[in-house]
Amino acid sequence: MKLVWKLLRQHISIGQFAGFTLANLVGMLIILLGLQFYQDVQSIFSSRESFMKKDYLVVSKQVNTASTLTGKSGTFSKSEINDLKLQPFAQSVGVFTPADFQVTCNMGMKELGLQFGTEMFFESVPDEYVDYASDQWTFQEGDTFIPIILPRNYLNLYNFGFAQTRGLPKISENVIGMITLDITIKGEFNTDHYKGRIVGFSNRLNTILVPEKFMVWANEKYGKGKELNPSRMILEVYNPTDDAIVKYFDENSYETEDDKLAQGKTTWFLKLMVGVVMAVGGLITGLALYILMLSIYLLVQKNTTKLENLLLIGYSPRQVAAPYQLLTLGLNLLVFILALILLTVFRGQYLAMLETLYPDLLVPGLGQTIVVGIVIFVVVTLVNLLVIRQKVATIWKRKD
Repeated sequence: MKLVWKLLRQHISIGQFAGFTLANLVGMLIILLGLQFYQDVQSIFSSRESFMKKDYLVVSKQVNTASTLTGKSGTFSKSEINDLKLQPFAQSVGVFTPADFQVTCNMGMKELGLQFGTEMFFESVPDEYVDYASDQWTFQEGDTFIPIILPRNYLNLYNFGFAQTRGLPKISENVIGMITLDITIKGEFNTDHYKGRIVGFSNRLNTILVPEKFMVWANEKYGKGKELNPSRMILEVYNPTDDAIVKYFDENSYETEDDKLAQGKTTWFLKLMVGVVMAVGGLITGLALYILMLSIYLLVQKNTTKLENLLLIGYSPRQVAAPYQLLTLGLNLLVFILALILLTVFRGQYLAMLETLYPDLLVPGLGQTIVVGIVIFVVVTLVNLLVIRQKVATIWKRKD
């Protein structure tokens, strides 16, 4: 083997192999670094901060100039609701049931000098989507008391907007729960009066909520008797950062309240950027592989006479090809090791910055990235070895 190597190494170009090594190193490093960076920052975008560790999206159709001019209702049909339920990111789907009757409310506290009267609306959702638990949140046919849940931002608007500019006293949640509401419901053929009370506030649902049992009963009693399609749905998802949600909503012109899909869009763009970076890394690796193939072909071509002589005096094609194959294996292994070392160095630098911004950042290991690096190393090396073997086999056949 030493004699064969001495004969064949005379035409080896150090510059060509150094160029291959550098190009292959850059390509592999870009691929591994992009993959590891995505894994490291994924926990930032997939963190869950919603109520009771569940993730809900309130879904509605986009309202634009075209829908306004054409008079589209903006409601969801049964087929659209069923299609959303079948999506893999949807854990459960509930609908907002609107009131099919008119509601007027008078409320006040004479002790505080407060007295209001206004028209209002009611909506309901299935009880499992309500983020407030109370034994008062119930209704039976024949009851004259209606429990109500308001959005918490309604109270904030009153306290820090209306009350402050009018010189009125601010109201706490406990105080507003003491206020009795005089509610008048006017239907198609009858009008009735009820008492109501605000039993809680919701951070999740931006509407005036009543129990679903009351809404179903009241629509049957006071409604016009026609089926109402919901204009909003509440969707419980497995992961709100799933980019499939963003794609599905964009395709169907849906939107969510409070821009809950912002994290999902960020994750989607992150995946896109990582994909582009890894594609560039793959291209560089492919070009490096091509450079190596070209170098091997040129080297073998220069040594064709020597190779033929070695084969004629009894050396097998495997023995003749072995020095080139070992050289290629060594270069690829060197590239893989250097890529892992540089990956560790660069990763340590950006993790230090990320942990400063996110002290509770969950940092994964390097396992998946190392596996990908090994796969790239094995594939590239096998291709190199097969090409060298095929070239030497061609010379062997030609000598015959």
